[in-house]
Amino acid sequence: MKALIIGATGATGKDLVHQLLNDKDFEEIDIFVRKPVDIQNEKLKTHIVDFEKPDEWKDLVKGDVAFSCLGTTLKDAGSKEAQKKVDFDYQYQFAKAAKENEVEDYVLVSAYGANPDSKIFYSKMKGELEEAVKQLHFNKITIFKPGMLERKNSERTGEVLGSRIIKFANKLGLLESQKPLPTDILAKAMINSSKIKSNGYSSIKLGNIFCFAEKRSD
Repeated sequence: MKALIIGATGATGKDLVHQLLNDKDFEEIDIFVRKPVDIQNEKLKTHIVDFEKPDEWKDLVKGDVAFSCLGTTLKDAGSKEAQKKVDFDYQYQFAKAAKENEVEDYVLVSAYGANPDSKIFYSKMKGELEEAVKQLHFNKITIFKPGMLERKNSERTGEVLGSRIIKFANKLGLLESQKPLPTDILAKAMINSSKIKSNGYSSIKLGNIFCFAEKRSD
C-alpha cells in the first residue's frame, strides 16, 4: 500500500512514519511537510510544500490511505486565526485533495470532546473539521479522538505537568479513563485501522481513545 501523511513532523506523525517504514504492508510513504526532514529511507518520499498554495501540490496526494495528524497549539500559533489555519484549513485542503484523487481511506486524528456546537474554541474547531471531512464522502473514514497524549521529550510544560498529575492519580486508582495515551500506541492504532475492512459503522476502544469508523460504498 501507499500511505500519505500530513503532520509527519509532530510527535504522533514521527511515530507513524517510523512504524510505517517498518511495516511490510506499505511499500511507499509520502509525507507533505514545510521543511526537509532528517530521515533517509528508500520507502520514504518527502514533498516540501507551501500549505497556503494547495494548487501546487494537490495532484501529489495520490495513494491508498491518507493519514492526517497535523496540529498546533494556540501558544505556538500566536492567535486563534493562525491556529485554525493549521488545524482546519490545511487539513481540510489535504483531505479535499485526497478525495479528488480518489484516495479511498482517510484516517484523521481529532480530539476528545470535539463538537462543532461547542462553545470552546478548540473543541468547536476540531468538531467542524470532522464534519467537513465526513462531507467529502470517502469510502472509509476513521476518526481518532484521543484525550491527553504522552509525547516523547515533550517541551509543552502544561502537558507534561498535566500528564504527571494524571499518572499520579492513576496510581491511586483515580482518573483511569483519562490515562495519558502514548503517541506510538496511537500511531499503531491508526495503521491497524487502515488494514481493517469494515462495513457500516463501528467503534473501537483503546485506552482513553475513542475511534469512530465510517465506511461508505457510494
